[in-house]
Amino acid sequence: MAPLQSRAMTAVTQELTLVANTIRGLAMDAVQKADSGHPGMPMGMAEVASVLWTEFLKWSPQEPEWPGRDRFVLSGGHGSMLVYSLLHLAGYPLSIDDLKQFRQMHSKTPGHPEFGETIGIETTTGPLGQGFGNAVGMAIAANMEAARFQNPLLLTRVFVTVGDGDLMEGLSHEVATLAGHLKLANLVCLWDDNGITIEGHTDLATSENIGKRFEAQGWTVQSIDGHDAEQVRQALAKATTNSDRPQLICCKTTIGKGSPNKSNTHEVHGAPLGKEEVAATKKALGMPAEDLYVPEAARAVFQRAAQRNEQLRLRWHADMQAHAAKSPEQTKAWKAFRSRAVPIDLLEQLVAAAGAEPAATRALSGNVLNKAAEVMPGFVSGSADLDPSTKTRIKKSGSFTHKDRSGRTLHYGIREHGMGAILNGITLHGGFLPAGSTFLVFADYMRTPIRLASLMKIPTTFVFTHDSLMVGEDGPTHQPVEHLATLRLIPNLHVFRPADGAETAAAWTHALSRRDGPVTLALTRQNLPKLPHTAGWNPREALRGGYTLVETAGAQATIIATGAEVGLAVEAATLLTQGGTPTRVVSMPCVELFLAQDATYKAGVLGKAAVFTVEMGRPELWCQFTGRLDRCIGQSTFGASAPAKHVAEHFGFSAAKVVARIRAAL
Repeated sequence: MAPLQSRAMTAVTQELTLVANTIRGLAMDAVQKADSGHPGMPMGMAEVASVLWTEFLKWSPQEPEWPGRDRFVLSGGHGSMLVYSLLHLAGYPLSIDDLKQFRQMHSKTPGHPEFGETIGIETTTGPLGQGFGNAVGMAIAANMEAARFQNPLLLTRVFVTVGDGDLMEGLSHEVATLAGHLKLANLVCLWDDNGITIEGHTDLATSENIGKRFEAQGWTVQSIDGHDAEQVRQALAKATTNSDRPQLICCKTTIGKGSPNKSNTHEVHGAPLGKEEVAATKKALGMPAEDLYVPEAARAVFQRAAQRNEQLRLRWHADMQAHAAKSPEQTKAWKAFRSRAVPIDLLEQLVAAAGAEPAATRALSGNVLNKAAEVMPGFVSGSADLDPSTKTRIKKSGSFTHKDRSGRTLHYGIREHGMGAILNGITLHGGFLPAGSTFLVFADYMRTPIRLASLMKIPTTFVFTHDSLMVGEDGPTHQPVEHLATLRLIPNLHVFRPADGAETAAAWTHALSRRDGPVTLALTRQNLPKLPHTAGWNPREALRGGYTLVETAGAQATIIATGAEVGLAVEAATLLTQGGTPTRVVSMPCVELFLAQDATYKAGVLGKAAVFTVEMGRPELWCQFTGRLDRCIGQSTFGASAPAKHVAEHFGFSAAKVVARIRAAL
């Protein structure tokens, strides 16, 4: 290297060291001020992040949701001060005062990054491994979008940082294997290989060779010194050039780098350094004692990066305009896709697609979602190896593979947890409205991504079939009992359990129209009877969550039911009315939507008679309508292996036994 080049490289290295130390200072000080947080990871990954953000990552404070940007995901959300420091230095609307409010009420800097709360945060992270799964979903979405609209400008890159904890979670195996299989070359994973977790060094619990694991999963693997800026630069340059595989860069780092007494210890992982150690660390790094100090030279590095990125953004928009001139129809379709526009008559189209014939709601859902795919360009579907049962394949589209990126049906394999995290990543990418499916009993494997979708208020759809004891012979391992109740306990999640084709169409209409949270569908394996809707009944009533299905003069009882049990309730009400106990029936496919209605509507639907409920699941939630547990006919024990009709009869879900329960309670 020529002397001039050497001096230039030395200057760049010095600048990056200054940036890295600035990040360390911000992380230390904010955590110390809050007396809570995780300073070790931001201090250890400071050089890696500095090189990535100032030399490789495409970002824009002027247009934070610029479709051509790269996505940056901090999977280890406990290290949130790393991304907050980066956003501040990059010129996003995150001030020093915001950093001072780290982990305080209503601040822009919560303890873990929260999507929608802080501009520039791509996803909510904290539960380890979830961000990694989201990143895989984002990479899939970018490939699908670029292929769908035949526009390479849409093939954006995804960078994700992971720690030892992320890679210990089983979820990481699921999503990494799928990413390698799909050859997601636009995905770069930066592993913070510091060998420390909360309890101590990682050799307490693992001796896994992460590099060989990822190689076996189809990734290209590099190993570097994460504190050597030039090694970081070269690794990122290689990872982002002419690759046909996802990339793992193993960054050997020291947690709490710079701390004289706590670096490379678990003490710096999840607790403030302490005032004396903060002072000692700043002295060791050659930094002033000032809290949250940001030197102008560090800001200048990010300002130059911002100028470069602004030119990239403007060029991208110009190239998109040129593409639009050549392909106007395609561009129009892309804009509609990005807007997630919903046809005004979506419900009517889906009701027609469902048909009027009685069938299992999983089959009716299959009819409905295929019609939805025709009119909703952003809708994509898939399953955890269960499409023959869940009926979620988009028939007029191929499968998404490493050879065909335009397919709209995704195959997740037997990886429910991974599917849930990937679905959220696809949603977060923008444009797409994804759905993923499995059996309801396996919702347990997906609870964290469902919860995070609800927290982030994003429109992911989770489809669950085989929704009750009527699974029959497969027995209690496959018969969901507590699952509807546990899903309904998740704030901001709408749980739809339709009872016929029209309600199934309404469920999908709501799932594809809602923009402030996810929707789950619980669908039957068994065929259901035709419901006695009155002439002129409008399926839009189902979109209110609950409605009167059978009205009876002088009613002494009202039965609320969902899904398959609505038909049972109608049968029981008929017997009760014939026996001198006039009984009404209310179908309530979505409790959450019903509770959101005005008081007058709810009172009219519930009526003045004694209220009973029938659902093959835990009954306690229904007490909010009945006021008494003995009026909630449900299932509080595990099921049994036998033909479905025998199981139902045994556990009291026959018309005669429901009638007997209601008469006894009255």
